[in-house]
Amino acid sequence: MDEQNKSNEELNSSEVKPASRYIKMKPFVFLIMIFALVIATAAVTMFSLTLGKDKVIGGVAPQSERAEFSKLYMAYDKLKEEYYKDIDQDVIVNGAINGMIDALDDPYSDYMNKEEASQFNESISSSFQGIGAEIQERDGVITVVSPIKNSPAEKAGLLPNDKIMAVDGKDIKGFTASEAVLLIRGSKGTEVSLTVKRGENASMDITIVRDDIPIETVYAEMVGDNVAHIIISSFSTNTYDELVKAIKEMDKQGMKALVLDVRQNPGGLLDRAIDISNLFVEDGKPVLQIEEKGKRDVTTASPGTKVKVPVSLIIDGGSASASEILAGALSESANVPLVGLNSFGKGTVQQVNDLPDGSNIKITIAKWLTPKGNWIHEKGIAPNYVVEYPAYAMLAPLDPSVILKENQSSEAVQNAKEMLKAIGYEVGEMNEDFDAPFAKAVKKFQTDNNIATTGELTGETSFILMDKLRQKIVKDDPQLEKAKEVVLKLLNK
Repeated sequence: MDEQNKSNEELNSSEVKPASRYIKMKPFVFLIMIFALVIATAAVTMFSLTLGKDKVIGGVAPQSERAEFSKLYMAYDKLKEEYYKDIDQDVIVNGAINGMIDALDDPYSDYMNKEEASQFNESISSSFQGIGAEIQERDGVITVVSPIKNSPAEKAGLLPNDKIMAVDGKDIKGFTASEAVLLIRGSKGTEVSLTVKRGENASMDITIVRDDIPIETVYAEMVGDNVAHIIISSFSTNTYDELVKAIKEMDKQGMKALVLDVRQNPGGLLDRAIDISNLFVEDGKPVLQIEEKGKRDVTTASPGTKVKVPVSLIIDGGSASASEILAGALSESANVPLVGLNSFGKGTVQQVNDLPDGSNIKITIAKWLTPKGNWIHEKGIAPNYVVEYPAYAMLAPLDPSVILKENQSSEAVQNAKEMLKAIGYEVGEMNEDFDAPFAKAVKKFQTDNNIATTGELTGETSFILMDKLRQKIVKDDPQLEKAKEVVLKLLNK
């Protein structure tokens, strides 16, 4: 709506250009005028809770009559006349706009220059190239909202709430999310190194190989006992159609109950969240409320296709924004039980305003509330059934460029022991020491996976170990098992 926020890894906007005028004035004044006119008149499509409604604001005085800009003009003129070096006009104007947005102290409002906006807009179409994670700026620190399912970021072990301290060794403290995205994104096959801090642990470097990130948002499978498991990874343009298609396919395979899954889903388009909620909420019942400058509008479910089988929904700390709209609607208006962990807590609505030079401004324009009027911002939604992830699911990833071997002692060694133990190997005493029993376990793991038997953890051994652990996390899923148990009880009532 994160990853994310964010700047987000999937975003959308549409441009409506204002009528052009020719006025002879200083370039800076002209740019400021265009900036204000666009904010006043642009009709936009919004990502990260996109309203999809035209906004028209009247009664804006001409720039020459707007006294509040006089100090801005004076400051610019002083810089241009007296600064000891020539100034870059574009940089100064962009900085002025960034300053206004930053003064809001709102991590979800953002200014993006032409390059940043281009990356912002491309993501919603079909695919983009990058690592596949939603990020946002929190208190000057770039923070992961959620990795995209099956993305390089997820496979490398990036987790919600990881703090990205540096990109390829460059300190990014104080960067906006959009500025960070420009560093993190890149061409398929290239590497990016993220210095990540997780909780109170020491910072670690995670190297990720960029790839194509397809905007495929729905994944469905039968999980036994006539229960379907459908994952929604984000709320993009085609998500509703993908979901309807998946439900029909699961029906053909004998679906009698359904587990919906929005874990690690950072959000997306508001309209898609409403459309999907309509599949499960009875006609006329509330889906959500939008509050804009004290006025509330209630959106209710509309007629159409409805899912008739019992449903449960899995959420976690990476379920944000549109995911939380769905969770709130299903919980409060359809009595659907929620399983997992407390959701992220994003209860605001953003609108994207495209500017004539290709840049844009994303502004928080409203807050949304659940059907019963609860504002979940910075609190999240609590599940009916709390189910924690297993401890091994939260382990810090290994750095394949680092060699771990006998007689070393480090936190990374203990993480590796935890990983090997989780997938069934005897590792000896659980501590930070790379001792003989652990070396023996590493050699057995290498033999079992046709890797050169060196007894050292590095390179291919580290990659394969992390992939085996990821497969275990997917296969042995206590949250999914609980959600299945809950929905079967509903089916058998």
